Amino acid sequence: MRATGRAGVPSRRLAHDVLIVDAEDDPHRLDAYRRLRRRAFVEQQGLFTGEDVDAYDAHPRSRVLVAVTPENVVLGGVRIHPEDGDGGLGWWRGSRLVCEDVPGTARGTIGAALVRAACVQALDVGALRFDAHVQLDHVAFFRRLGWVPLRRIQVAGREHVLMHWPVDRIARLVAATKAALGGLYEGLVPDDGWKGDDAVPVPDAPGVVACTDAITPWMVERDPEWAGWCAMLVTAHDLSAMGARPLGALDALGAADVGHATRVLSGVRRGAAAFDLPILGGHTQLGVPAALSVTGLGQATDPVPGAGRAGQTLTVTADLEGDWRPGYHGRQWDSTSWRRRDDLRTMLDAVRVARADGRVAAAKDVSMAGVVGTTGMLAEASGCGAELDVASIPRPAGASAGDWLTCFPGFALLTTDDRPDAAPLPAGPAVGAACGRLVDAPGVRLRWPDGEVTTAVDGAVTNLGAATRPAAASSPRSRSSSVPTASTTTTSSEDPR
Repeated sequence: MRATGRAGVPSRRLAHDVLIVDAEDDPHRLDAYRRLRRRAFVEQQGLFTGEDVDAYDAHPRSRVLVAVTPENVVLGGVRIHPEDGDGGLGWWRGSRLVCEDVPGTARGTIGAALVRAACVQALDVGALRFDAHVQLDHVAFFRRLGWVPLRRIQVAGREHVLMHWPVDRIARLVAATKAALGGLYEGLVPDDGWKGDDAVPVPDAPGVVACTDAITPWMVERDPEWAGWCAMLVTAHDLSAMGARPLGALDALGAADVGHATRVLSGVRRGAAAFDLPILGGHTQLGVPAALSVTGLGQATDPVPGAGRAGQTLTVTADLEGDWRPGYHGRQWDSTSWRRRDDLRTMLDAVRVARADGRVAAAKDVSMAGVVGTTGMLAEASGCGAELDVASIPRPAGASAGDWLTCFPGFALLTTDDRPDAAPLPAGPAVGAACGRLVDAPGVRLRWPDGEVTTAVDGAVTNLGAATRPAAASSPRSRSSSVPTASTTTTSSEDPR
């Protein structure tokens, strides 16, 4: 990768064609990099005695990037490694940045290229937080590259500044999937207590709730059985989050031919049986591009809203068993296609049962925005923000936090409770844990094991605004209007909907 300047800033030209490459497969490059380190940190700066080698050099997930000339001369290097043990939480650090001064090359150019490359590498390994311990005289250099100072710390007996590079993985997902909703649905979505929910009570039909979801067309085209299953899965989960008992569903299918339609409906049939959500009717077109949507109907005497209030405890409940769906690694977790019907029913009834016991104030099923983005949606509807403890969020052993918090997790719910010691939902094989709270300040922040807090979502997610409830109502959503669409979501290749 050729060294370049920041976006929108002209590059400072190098005297050599310098490439930033991985050094792990080349002992010569690693030895040269470590010689540079020893000269800089041991001989010149005296930060260490004898050697600057540490446990991170032997860590199996550490990565070393070096700047080399076409003749394989090493001019500098940098190391990145997990700070949380194995990198599962997504907390990484860059360290041991060292560069040669090259005649004819502006000072800092090679270092800047290495820092930018390290940031890219951190994203590649799934980092949600990327830090560095920066010497005082290099803080301004890092700030010019977009890094943010957090606090002063002591490293090797010298004062440094803990700085972090803002990782925008979650913010980009939210912006791509949800940010446009406010403008699109202004004046169409009712400004009430159910605004932004995936399922809504039907006006003038007490106890009846409705929801609808569309599966991304590319998935219907390429993976028709799985698309059919997911259509029923997400519909059942929308009803579940409202505490509703499923009544039935309508499907709308577009397919190229009978063969393709048969494969899609095979998945729909399996899902209808597994989730107790019978198909009552619908519409089918052949000879058209692939398309699939399902509308669900349920019964809920006390519907659970998707909005709480500041101060409430946030709980994540998720089925951690299973694995990544083949072909969707890091994007879709399959914990349902192999489950027994009784286990699925227990999980889907969890909100309804807990609501009857007074244990759930608000609930939302985790979907295309991932755990953090969905938390932001719940917080936004609540007119506040949220804080999540990364280490407390239930997570499968086979998934990094970076993937898990941004994927479609199969079965996962967010619930709020007024009690700080909220009991887990009675969700059978699913695992639940209190892992955060709703707070006054907007946006979503992540709290890390060392107490530092980073911003994952800065402000609103959907721009629909806070949900508002009337002071009194004879029944949920008792008003005169047409039935709104139950799910105001955009689609993304990251998720089936």
